Amino acid sequence: MTMPRVKERAPLPVDALADRVVLVTGACGGLGTATAKAAARAGATVIITGRRKRQLEQLYDAMLKEQLPEPVIHPMDIENATPGDYEALAEGIERDLGRLDGIVHAAVSFPGLTPLSMHKPDQFLRAMHVNVSAPFALTQACLPLLAKAPDSAVVFVLDDPELLSRAHWGAYGASKAALERMVEILHQENDRGSLRVQCLLPGPMRTALRREAYFGEDTFRHPPPDDAAEAVVYLLSPQGAAARGAVLDLRKA
Repeated sequence: MTMPRVKERAPLPVDALADRVVLVTGACGGLGTATAKAAARAGATVIITGRRKRQLEQLYDAMLKEQLPEPVIHPMDIENATPGDYEALAEGIERDLGRLDGIVHAAVSFPGLTPLSMHKPDQFLRAMHVNVSAPFALTQACLPLLAKAPDSAVVFVLDDPELLSRAHWGAYGASKAALERMVEILHQENDRGSLRVQCLLPGPMRTALRREAYFGEDTFRHPPPDDAAEAVVYLLSPQGAAARGAVLDLRKA
């Protein structure tokens, strides 16, 4: 069984995420940065996480320059983080901000297009960890806090399964398939109550990952990740309840 696909989304008010606290992983990537800004623009207090503190500080400065609500920086290398690190993050959010209303798992590891016979085991394991195990561990640590919110959502980012099941997509393709199955199980375990579990399936975007995966393609013919970020805001908002347990599919027919 695969998660149902939906394509429709309702219009959002300007303050769709007012008074909410949202955690964005991989905040310095293309989709992560766009999502952090879009969520802040919608009124959320955004916690931005990533491996490199300097890049997080640059994003912080850029958001303030755009007169967006001040984000909260929390450097975290999810490749090497322990369950204790995730628990400490959840405890710190509750202590300092008092609530958590959403998580956006935008962090990703893409080791490149490689035949499985040539895939370096450490790269395979790293991709599986960053793309599947780390989102699991972080979500699990934050579940008690998310459950306290009157309406909360965890958003996972997928990729085109029709492409990723082909040759050479290796660990990235396998990890995205595993991620969808994990999310489906998590939804089945949380199909009632205030916590929603859902996925975003973007179309082609102008990102560094796209340039690396499709070498030689003119990436600039694709749109920036802004529309995908707005779709994430929709999923995080009360209106996103219509896509509970589903994949919001932004690919063109």
